[in-house]
Amino acid sequence: MRSIIFFDIDGTLVTEDARAIIPQSTREAIKLTRQKGNLTFINSGRTAFNISPRVKELGFDGYICGCGTYIEYGGEVLFSRTIPQEECRNIAELMRKCRVTPVYEHSEGYFFDDKAPIADGLKEFMEVFVDSGIDISGRVEDNDFGFDKFVIWTTQDSDMELFRREIGKNFSIIDRGGGFYENVPLGYSKATGIEMVLKKLGISIDNAYAIGDSANDLPMLEAVPNSIAMGGAENIYPYVSYITSPIEEDGIKNALLHFDLI
Repeated sequence: MRSIIFFDIDGTLVTEDARAIIPQSTREAIKLTRQKGNLTFINSGRTAFNISPRVKELGFDGYICGCGTYIEYGGEVLFSRTIPQEECRNIAELMRKCRVTPVYEHSEGYFFDDKAPIADGLKEFMEVFVDSGIDISGRVEDNDFGFDKFVIWTTQDSDMELFRREIGKNFSIIDRGGGFYENVPLGYSKATGIEMVLKKLGISIDNAYAIGDSANDLPMLEAVPNSIAMGGAENIYPYVSYITSPIEEDGIKNALLHFDLI
């Protein structure tokens, strides 16, 4: 019976620093497990357009993106959910009232708000995109404005009481630390993405594996019986069934070896 492995990206497949290293052992391990007949999936909070070619070229059978709001398998989109545009525009107006810095994430691009305060986090975010050649021209005034999920940075003037009260009605608010929040429509997560994929492909949960390195991976890790923490990610050690070595010490390869996936 073939198995299926769900991978986080940053800190799991790629070092989470300016070097953005993908270890050669990781490349080899993913190739070997696929040759063995196992399926490999990205499971990321990133929306689909923001999965870099460097990651895609590792070789994946499918992608769960935007915290379960988009699912692709074998080049075919199995599921995609974008928030209705009227609701998107209402949220954009609310974010202005909350005086936060939003980035609206769609499966095909990002949208920015020039009327929002400019947080330092946004500056860094946009610099990375410019360096990567990613289009940052999308604005909330555009006719095609819409999003699947969104993130915000707070400032000292932000009204977080209003934000939590109103956004909490329809979104899971994930505190990523440092005044940065990821907001995902209720009913969607890395875990619901896994559930949809397993049902679609007819794979038993017993043959599902997930590998991550941070607290935002917990829904994915807790959704499967075979959960793996990257070495050095001490904060999630209590929640996983196996702890592998750090990413640059053959972490992915050693995890797949441990579970006889290569």
